[in-house]
Amino acid sequence: MTKKQTRRTFLKRSFGSFLTVLGLGSGGYLYAHQIEPALLDISELDIKHPFIPKSFEGIKMIQFSDTHLGFQYNLSQFKKLAAKINDLQPDIILFTGDLMDEPNKYTEINKLVPILDKLHAPLGKYCIFGNHDHGGYGSEIYRNIMETTNFTVLLNESIPIQLKDGGSIYLLGIDDAMLGNPDLPLALKRIPNNRFTLLLSHAPDLAETASQYPIHWQISGHSHGGQVKLPFIGALVIPPFAQKYPEGLYTLGEVNPLTLYVNRGIGTTRLPFRFMAKPELTIFTFKSI
Repeated sequence: MTKKQTRRTFLKRSFGSFLTVLGLGSGGYLYAHQIEPALLDISELDIKHPFIPKSFEGIKMIQFSDTHLGFQYNLSQFKKLAAKINDLQPDIILFTGDLMDEPNKYTEINKLVPILDKLHAPLGKYCIFGNHDHGGYGSEIYRNIMETTNFTVLLNESIPIQLKDGGSIYLLGIDDAMLGNPDLPLALKRIPNNRFTLLLSHAPDLAETASQYPIHWQISGHSHGGQVKLPFIGALVIPPFAQKYPEGLYTLGEVNPLTLYVNRGIGTTRLPFRFMAKPELTIFTFKSI
């Protein structure tokens, strides 16, 4: 069982190690606090599988995650991110959790909603719950925001994404592992055999369970890529359910492998720093085989 860390322990270990090992002066502090958190990496990956219909060839999907609005990340930055996403002209938009750092304390929902609403994707906008979306009695706040802005909230359920020629894939979303109740069998219940299935799970480490089911890809966030990483040491502290798979691309299993991608997210939490863990947007392009 994953050992939970208190906020105090997290802060002490992370901040202390960060300053001590790096020996940060004013320049290093400025970079980690102001510069790197404002940078943006755009990663591009192809999603290939025999069950992907030929009509999905070239369909583009963008994932963003872990904005944590209200901590360090603000609406002005989020507005620029939304404009960038629209400029990339995705067919599908995915948000994989942790919209606001503390939903019940966030005071700018009336300004947030129009930004989310302007995100455009002809094949739909989809999202799942992260632990911060549930935290502080925020579950209904988050759901209402996302549904108001035409996101489909996937909570232990699936939905087909279908093109005009009848070709389809299935998108699944499960609840958060820390503060929710993820239920993969329920999410898979209505999916026909031999269909491409893509799972959204805020927690990447649930991929080990997902690999035991007929799921072909999993897309996650939660880890922030470690948020602060040191040479030869790696991430100082990573959250529960992101300790085995903290960042990037993985393959689990051999006979019917599951491919996992873990996005580093956009914002920060607990500590207002990023170091060697730039914010990330991920572009996925479907390829038929």
